[in-house]
Order: sequence, then structure tokens, then C-alpha cells
Amino acid sequence: MNDLPREGADHLRISAAPAQGGPAGGLSEDAPLLSSASLSGNAAEPGSIGNTAAEGEPDRPQVRSVAVIDIGATSIRMSVAELTSDGDFRTLDTLIQAVDLGREAFESRRLSRATIERSVSILRRFQRVLREYGIRGSSNIRVVATSAVREAANRLAFSDRIYIATGLVVEIIDEAEVNRVTFMGISPHLEENPELRAARSIVVEVGGGTTELLVLRDGNMLRSDTLRLGSLRLLQSLESLNPSAGRRRQLMEYQIAKFIDQISDSVPQEPDTQLIAIGGDVRFAARHLLEHWEPDTLAEVPTEALEKLTAEVLRLDEDAVVKRYGLSYIEATTVASALLVYLLLAKHFSIERLLVSDSNLREGLLNEMAVGGNWAEAFRKQILRSAFSLGRKCDFNEEHAMHVAGLASELFVQLRREHRLPERFEVLLHVAAILYQVGSFINTRSSHKHAMYIIRNSELFGLSQGDLLLVGLVARYHRRASPQPTHEGYATLAREDRVVVSKLAAILRVAIALDETRSGRVRQLRCVRESKRLIVETPGVEDVSIEQLALRQNGGMFLEVFGIPVMFRGGR
Repeated sequence: MNDLPREGADHLRISAAPAQGGPAGGLSEDAPLLSSASLSGNAAEPGSIGNTAAEGEPDRPQVRSVAVIDIGATSIRMSVAELTSDGDFRTLDTLIQAVDLGREAFESRRLSRATIERSVSILRRFQRVLREYGIRGSSNIRVVATSAVREAANRLAFSDRIYIATGLVVEIIDEAEVNRVTFMGISPHLEENPELRAARSIVVEVGGGTTELLVLRDGNMLRSDTLRLGSLRLLQSLESLNPSAGRRRQLMEYQIAKFIDQISDSVPQEPDTQLIAIGGDVRFAARHLLEHWEPDTLAEVPTEALEKLTAEVLRLDEDAVVKRYGLSYIEATTVASALLVYLLLAKHFSIERLLVSDSNLREGLLNEMAVGGNWAEAFRKQILRSAFSLGRKCDFNEEHAMHVAGLASELFVQLRREHRLPERFEVLLHVAAILYQVGSFINTRSSHKHAMYIIRNSELFGLSQGDLLLVGLVARYHRRASPQPTHEGYATLAREDRVVVSKLAAILRVAIALDETRSGRVRQLRCVRESKRLIVETPGVEDVSIEQLALRQNGGMFLEVFGIPVMFRGGR
């Protein structure tokens, strides 16, 4: 489905899913909104969650309607989709409207009241479409904001105003979360193509304010970077100069080259390197240059053809770009500068053909909603790989860390009834178990506090700043005092997150006690509820007196959190 509308920037466009016929009409700012489904006579009844199977027919996956709203640098976009209970989704509508968030945030680092109110107006109009689909509730609507809002000094005032006016909660996602979605969108392509998976792949997405760059080989993440190089940011840097078309290209190439120089040391040129491009601007190029492109596949765009198209677009003003290529004014503003970034990166790495992916942030977030917010095993593997890398830099006891992490994860699984936490928190517990020792790299005294400091100030692939805080706090509370309201970091958490930290830290203390001998001798465990206590049995280890002593010294937190004492019992 084309998620890039073909109408003017002063209108809201709606593009229907491929199965639905008829072009969507442009809507003025004051016109009532219509969804593509209502245009085709297939609007969902308010509150419906999909069709039920007729009597005698096999059960069908349950369906619910959801939406993802992406507040970007140049536009606010919304995708409406149906999620099925088997973890799949189908996009129904994509809506887009222009907004100047990036222009203001990148220039003055503040969002004006007028722009905030325009954002409110757009979101209210989007809500009218959501009501047509019967979509309500925070669990069915996810609103995210990227670099423009993230860089604004008054970002909290922005998100508060949105909440007061619409009831929508805006998540200001950081680079790590964007990288996570990008990685998960590319992974299926790598899994399907062993040759591509084995090669070094550089994944690039040029946005309005930043460029995301991931480097992968054999399915492993080698590096991730977020460059302050964006299509809109590039254009803004030239506004005061008012250069000619030819001079404008030279100035942009000069600035792009500086960023390429920054990454050349850490990402050296290698033969057989592949460049995988993501983003609306490069998708436009692929669709324009190729006669046929199946969205589920990677398009192959010759660098030479991209260079010719980029040169053509750079020579035109925005009105001419709209007229010649059928782009919206939103796209026409940034397409030339974005394509130039992709082109220069391809030429720097001697790429003859770019691979273009149709994945985008909204689809990635819809996929996460479809699987219940749980992280895929491939993504989990990359997070743990990054955690072990940090641990090695801090000279940790890797064998002990690996063993404690395995015990902690097994306890998490067997204690589901007690902790009742989503699966993604097992990953955070595992990372905390790997890294709880790293504070000794600074000083063995107060090592638990040093561990938190190191974790919070490190970059672990895929973990947001909020995730890092939780991991750091769990590591901090692996011994000594329980969480206190006066403790740094802990005091800033919402109640739900405070509960998460306490539960995970209590489980981590039990796991550490199980490997008190540092021998790894406890290979199996079995959790049994007896009367008013929890028994952790250790098959294969009969004498657990050393482990039980360690638990007595450090296991009181489990009783505080879960309300039941825990003890070890040896077994044959």
C-alpha cells in the first residue's frame, strides 16, 4: 500500500488498503473526516473486534482494530490496522498531515504555541477517524514522537497539552527504540537470504532530523549510530545563504561528507558490503525507478539510476517536484536532500545497487502491538550480546555472570504466578544479572551503586533510557538496602516501574545466592509452593548450606516484595 499521499499539503489524505477500491478524496482542514473503509461501505461497528465465525466453521483468529500515530519532524502520520490473535496485522488506512515541528525544534529548540495547537487540531481530527473504527483506549492507540519533539526544550509542555486536549499519551521515543524497530523490520529479509545475512549490511534511514545507521553481519548487530544529519536539518542550515540550485548541492554534499568522515573509522570500507535503505524518500525513488516492486521484498535500485533521479529533483523547486513526480508538498520539501544522503553513502561504500525496504516505524510498532509488546528472540539475542560486550570492558566474571543470568531467567519463568510481569521484563532481568558485577571495575566499595552508574551511562543496543534506568536499579539493589524513596533514579519512577524494579531485584538476589560458590554447580532448579513459603529445590546438589546462608543474608527482599519467605532445599 502506498502510505505516501498524492495530494496537497493543506489537506488530510487517506489511502485505502489494497483490497479496497476507489481513490481517497482530499479533505480540507474543516471538512469532516471519512475513513477509507466508510468510503467503501465497510466501516467497522463501534466497539467491534472483527467478524465471528459462522456456526460449523473453524475458529478464526480474533481481530481488534488499533492505531499508531507517529509525530515526526515534518508531518503527523497515523496508520489504522487490524491485529489478529495469531500475531499478524493488516493496515487499513494511512493518514498524514503537515506540521512544522522540526523546523522550529531544530532552529530554536522550542515548539511555538501555534504549532502545538495545530498538532492538537490534527490529532483531534485523527480521533474522529478512530471513532469511526470504534478504536478507543490507550491499549489500542499508541502515539510516539521522534527527533523533533525529543529535541525541543518544552517537549513536556507539548506532551501535556496533547494529553489535556485529547487524552492521548505521547511517548517521546529515543534512538534506541527507533533502532529496535528498524532492526526487527530488517531481520526477516536477512533470515530469508543467507547470502545477504552473511555479508556486512549497513542499514540506513534518513529522517527529517537524524539519520539512523545500523551495521550487521551474520544476524549480529556490530554497531548502531544516530547522526544529527537529517533532510530537513540540512535544508535549514542553508536557508540564510539562499544559494543557487547548483551551489545548494555543493553545500549539502560538503556537510554530508563531514558525517561520512565521522563514521568511516568505525565502519571501514569492505568488499561485498550491502546498503539497505529505509524511509519514505528512498521508497519513492524505488517506486519511480522500478516498474514492479513487491513491498514484502527488497527492491534493488542501481546507484547510477538513483544519481540521475537525485540530480533531476535537486534542479527543481518544490512546486515543480509536486507537479512532475506527483508527490505531496510534505515529501517535496525533503526528498532531494534525503536522496542525496543515500546517494553519497552508496558511493562512499562503492555500492552499485541499493537494497530498499518498505518497512517503516509505524508498521514496526504495529507489529509489536500484534505480538503483545514482547521482544523477539533475535532482538533479545542482540541486547544480551551488547550486555556481554559491556561486561567484558569492565573485566567482569563472565562465567559467573552467564550462570546467574540463566538462573534468574529460569526463576522468572517458574515464578510467573508470583510476579505477573510481561515477558519483556525477563530480558531486563537477564541483562541486570549479567552486569550486576561491573561496579567493581570502579571500586569494590559501593560497587552496587557504581554498577548502576555504569549501566545508566552506557549504550546497550535496543534499550531505551528508561530501560537502562530499570536495569541499573535492579543491579543496584542486588545487595544491601531495599529501594528507598530517597534513592537517585528510583524516586523518579512511576509506581508501576517501582514495582517492576522491586520484583526483579528480589529475584536477582535469589539467583545470586544460588551461585554463591561461583562454581556453577546448581544446574537445575524447581520452585515449589509449600504452605506459606516458597521452596527452591536444587536437583543434583544435596548440600546447599552455603547457598542457604547467602540467601539468609540477602534474601529478605523477596519476603518484603512477594509476602512469602524463600528457602533452598537440596535434592538428588
